[in-house]
Amino acid sequence: MADNIPLHPVRSLQKRHEYYQGRQSRYQVEDESLSLDEMPLMMSEEGFENDESDYHTLPRARVTQKKRGLGWFVLGGWKLLCTSCCDWLTNICRRRQQLKARTVWLGHPEKCEEKYPRNAIKNQKYNLFTFVPGVLYQQFKFFLNLYFLIVSCSQFVPSLKIGYLYTYWAPLGFVMAVTMIREALDEFHRYQRDEEMNSQFYSKLTIRGKVQVKSSDIQVGDLIIVEKNQRIPADMIFLRTSEKNGSCFIRTDQLDGETDWKLRIAVCCTQRLPALGDLFTISAHVYAQKPQMDIHTFEGTFTREDSDPSIHESLGAENTLWASTVVASGTVIGVVIYTGKETRSVMNTSNPKNKVGLLDLELNRLTKALFFALVVLSVVMVALQGFVGPWYRYLFRFILLFSYIIPISLRVNLDMGKAAYGWMIMRDDNIPGTVVRTSTIPEELGRLVYLLTDKTGTLTQNEMVFKRLHLGTVSYGTDTMDEIQNHIIGSYAQGNSSHSHTTGSNSSTTPSSKSTLSAPKVRKSVHSRIHEAVKAIALCHNVTPVYESRGETEYAEADQDFSDENRTYQASSPDEVALVQWTQSVGLTLVSRDLSSMQLKTPGGQILPFIILQVFPFTSESKIMGIIVRDDSSGEIAFYMKGADVAMSSIVQYNDWLEEECGNMAREGLRTLVVAKKSLTEEQYQDFENRYNQAKLSVHDRSLKVAAVVESLEREMELLCLTGVEDQLQADVRPTLEMLRNAGIKIWMLTGDKLETATCIAKSSHLVSRNQDVHIFRPVTNRGEAHLELNAFRRKHDCTLVISGDSLEVCLKYYEHEFVELACQCPAVVCCRCSPTQKAQIVKLLQQHTGKRTCAIGDGGNDVSMIQAADCGIGIVGKEGKQASLAADFSITQFKHIGRLLMVHGRNSYKRSAALGQFVIHRGLIISTMQAIFSSVFYFASVPLYQGFLMVGYATIYTMFPVFSLVLDQDVKPETAILYPELYKDLTKGRALSFKTFLIWVLISIYQGGILIYGALVLFE
Repeated sequence: MADNIPLHPVRSLQKRHEYYQGRQSRYQVEDESLSLDEMPLMMSEEGFENDESDYHTLPRARVTQKKRGLGWFVLGGWKLLCTSCCDWLTNICRRRQQLKARTVWLGHPEKCEEKYPRNAIKNQKYNLFTFVPGVLYQQFKFFLNLYFLIVSCSQFVPSLKIGYLYTYWAPLGFVMAVTMIREALDEFHRYQRDEEMNSQFYSKLTIRGKVQVKSSDIQVGDLIIVEKNQRIPADMIFLRTSEKNGSCFIRTDQLDGETDWKLRIAVCCTQRLPALGDLFTISAHVYAQKPQMDIHTFEGTFTREDSDPSIHESLGAENTLWASTVVASGTVIGVVIYTGKETRSVMNTSNPKNKVGLLDLELNRLTKALFFALVVLSVVMVALQGFVGPWYRYLFRFILLFSYIIPISLRVNLDMGKAAYGWMIMRDDNIPGTVVRTSTIPEELGRLVYLLTDKTGTLTQNEMVFKRLHLGTVSYGTDTMDEIQNHIIGSYAQGNSSHSHTTGSNSSTTPSSKSTLSAPKVRKSVHSRIHEAVKAIALCHNVTPVYESRGETEYAEADQDFSDENRTYQASSPDEVALVQWTQSVGLTLVSRDLSSMQLKTPGGQILPFIILQVFPFTSESKIMGIIVRDDSSGEIAFYMKGADVAMSSIVQYNDWLEEECGNMAREGLRTLVVAKKSLTEEQYQDFENRYNQAKLSVHDRSLKVAAVVESLEREMELLCLTGVEDQLQADVRPTLEMLRNAGIKIWMLTGDKLETATCIAKSSHLVSRNQDVHIFRPVTNRGEAHLELNAFRRKHDCTLVISGDSLEVCLKYYEHEFVELACQCPAVVCCRCSPTQKAQIVKLLQQHTGKRTCAIGDGGNDVSMIQAADCGIGIVGKEGKQASLAADFSITQFKHIGRLLMVHGRNSYKRSAALGQFVIHRGLIISTMQAIFSSVFYFASVPLYQGFLMVGYATIYTMFPVFSLVLDQDVKPETAILYPELYKDLTKGRALSFKTFLIWVLISIYQGGILIYGALVLFE
C-alpha cells in the first residue's frame, strides 16, 4: 500500500553509528533486501531506551515545520503562541498534583498522608467569574463580531458619527443577548445535573454507627455502604456483602459500554468477620497502586496487622468497585481508595469542546477578504479626494460608510436558518425520535469524510444466538439441534438405569461416560463425544443463574424452586450466556452457582453437584478462560478450557480440522470458541494449587508468575468441540454501510471488544467487502517491532487494517505521521481493545493529519469522549443508557437513520447555508456599491446615502422573504439523494461555498448596485 510513502527515521543516527555497528540486531526479516531499505533504524533494544522522550514529539514536529516569520505571526501564529503559553502555565500549575500509590487504613481517612481531590462531579464550562469573559471571548474570536464591536464603539466619537447609535448597537446587542441567554441556560442545566449527582446521600460506617453523607463529601479511607440499584460514588475496594456467597454483581454500562453484569468478589478476610462493626476493631490497610486509566486491571494488597501471623491478600480488578457503576445484587460495603478526578470514570472522559462548523470558518475567511476590500476601497476614495484636510478622519468615515459590505445580519440569518434545519430534522417522519442537541452545526452533516463507529449496540444488537457445534467429524446447525437433545436424554437415561441396578435410588448419579475413562483408549462414539462436549460447555463459564421471586432478585439456594420460567442468567460476556442457554435448550441446565460450587440438572430432573476448585477468567492477553471442577459424586477432577482458536490451537492435541473449520465459521460472521478438557489426579491438582497460591501473593511481576503456573497445566488437552455464536446485527446495517461507502465516507470501527469478535462483525456487516483482504497488525511492544510491522503493512494494497489498542499506542509513539498516512489509504480500519480515551485520540489524529471532517457514532458511556472530540457527534439511544445520546450533537434511535440524516438533511443544510451566507453578503455589497458610486459622483463626500432605520429595515424586514425561500430550497429530491449516494462526494469538496462562487456573487452585486444607482441618477436629474 502506498509504496511512495517513506518511513522516515525519527532522528539522525550518524553520531551513534560506530557504537551500534558491532551490535547484533534482535529482529531479523526474511526478505533481507527489503528489511531496512526504507529507513535507517536503530535495531537494538538499548538504543531504543536512550533518550526515548525525544521520539514523542519529533514525528509531528517534522510534519508541521514551516518557516516562521512576520507573515506567519499575523496569519495565526499569535494564536498558536498564546495557546502554547496558556498550556505551559496550566502544566506548571498542575505539576504539584502528581498521582501516587497509597496506603489506605480502613475507616481512618485522617491517617492519609496526602491531600486527595474532592469527590465532586463537575461538567460545567464556566464559573461565576469566567462566564461573561468566556462567552464574550467565544463570540468575539470570530472576526465578524469583533469588527462590528469596533465599528459600534467608533460611533461614540462625535467626528466619526454617521447615523443613530441604535442602528449599530441594537443588532449587535440582540445577537449578544441571545447568545448569552442560550449559554446561561445550558450552563444552568449542567450545574443542576452535577448538583443532583453530588448531593446524593450514602451511608458511611463510623465507630458511632451509620451516618448519612453527601457524595461530594466522601473521602479516601471512608467505609461506604451502597444499596442495590445505587450508583457507586467513588472507586472502592469491595470488603463485605449481604450475599452469603461473598460476591455481588455490578452493571458497568456507563463505564465500558458493556451491558452484561460483572461479578465482583469481596476480600475474604473482611467477609468472614462476624459483624459489620468488626471492621473498626481490626487493624487493616489496603495498598493501592497509583490511579490510572485502565479499568480492566488493578494491583494492590490487603493486610491485616493485628492477627498472628499478619494476613496478606492479593487484590485484583475482581475486588474493585469503580465509580459510576451500579450495584445489581445485594448490599455492598467498600473502602474508598480514589475520589474525584482520580477515579477511573473521570480519567477516561475528556472535556467537551465548543464545536464550530466548517462553513462558519469559511464565512469567517470571506469576511476577512471583504474587510481587506473595504479598506482598499476607502483608501482609493481618500486618494481620489487628494488626501486633503484631516484625511485619516475621512478614511475612517469611509470605512464606516462601507461597513455594510460585511453585514451583521449574516450571523442572525444563519442562526435562524440553522434553527429551521434542526426543526426539519426533528419533524422528519422517516427518522422518528431524532433529536438535534447542538443547533449550530447541522451543515457538518453534509461535509463528512470519516465516520468512526462503535460496534456493540451500534452496529450489533448485543444479542447472541448459538448457531453451530462442530465435533471434527460431524457438525450440527440450528436445524439439527434436536439430534443433540436426543443424545443427551439417551446418555443420562443410560446412566440412571445402570446406577439403579447397582446403588438403588441414589439421587446424585453420573452418566455412563465415566466408565470410558478407565477403559483402554479407543475411538469414542459420537454419542459420548456429544455428551462430553455439552457437559464441558455447561461447566466452563462464569455465568450465574438469578431467580426472580416476589419482585426481588435472589440467588438460587439448594432448596429453592429451580423452575425455568423465573430463571435468568448473568455473566460478563453475552457469548457465555448464549452457550449456557443453549445447553439448557438441549437438556443440561445450570440451576445454581456460587463461588465454590455449581449444580446442573439433567433432562430427567436429577441434580449433578460440582465443586469449583479454581477459575481462570478471560483476559485480552491470554484469550482463554479455564475452570477446574470436582464431580461431587465421583470425586473426579477435570480441567476445562475454552478460548479463541489462535490461543487454543497450541494447547490442544494435534488435529487436522480445527483451523479450517474456524476459518469457515469466521467467514459466516460467527464468533468461534474452542472447548478442551484434561483429567487431573488428586496429586497433580495439589501440586498445582500450592504453586498457584504462591504466585498470587508475589508483589513483583505477579501476573507473569501466575500465567506461568497456569501454563504448566495447559498441555496436551483433549479437543472436545468448536462452537459458533452469532451476534445479531442492527436492522439494515449492511445497506447503510454500503450507502455510506458509496458516498465516499471512510468507516473506522473502534471497539473495546476482542480482536476476533471485531473481525467477525467487520465481515458479517460487510464493512470489509467480499473481495478485500484483512491485514491483522501483529502485536508490537517497541520501536523495532513497530517498524517491521509497518513495513509489512506498507506492501499490502487495498486491504482492511485490524489493529489492537496496545499496538496502536506503540505505532503512534514512534511513527505517528507514517502510520496515519498508511491507515488513511485503507478502505476501512478496525481498532479493537480501545479505551474511551484512545477512541478520542484517534478522532483527533484524523483531524490533525487529514484536515477532513470527522463524525463519531456510539451508544454507551464509553463513547462519550469520542463523540465530543469529533466534528459531529451522533448518539444512539440504546440498551446502554442515554449517556451517549445526551452528550452528542444529534441523537438517533437506530443506526440505519444515519443514511437519511447525512444524505438528505446534511446535503440540504450545507447547500442552503452556503447559498444563504452568500446571498446575505450580496445584499450588503449592493448597498456598498451604491454608496461608493454616490460618494464618487458627489466629490468624494463621506456622507451616507441612506439614513438610520431605513438601513436596519433593509437588512432585516424588507429582504426577509428571499432569505426564507433559501432556507426551504432543495436542489435534489430526498429519494434521489438516497438512491444516488455518490452525489454526496461532491459536497465534501466544498464547492457550494468557495472563493470562486463568492467572486461570482461579488460581480453580480457590483452589476446590480451600479444599475440601481445610475438608474436613480438618470431618473432624478
